[in-house]
Amino acid sequence: MATFDEWLDAYDIVYRTLPATSHLQCPNCGHRTLRLVFTGPPGAGYGYASFWCDTCLEGIHLSRVPIPEGITARPLDASAEERGRALPDYRLIT
Repeated sequence: MATFDEWLDAYDIVYRTLPATSHLQCPNCGHRTLRLVFTGPPGAGYGYASFWCDTCLEGIHLSRVPIPEGITARPLDASAEERGRALPDYRLIT
């Protein structure tokens, strides 16, 4: 199992490639199926990041992260059901 620090390193790489899609390997399973979704107040420029692998369903959740310009964040005021639609039930690494 990858450590939280390994996940943070992967997040940093994927974040820096935005808005382009990254083909970085998952730090846990090695598949190239990493996903990054932001949730935050409209126009605020900061919010939450959900970062996971669609293959092994492991990942991290970060708060108070900058949301890059040009990236659409899911609205914070959406219902929990609406916010959860784009996110699988992945195992959080702490």
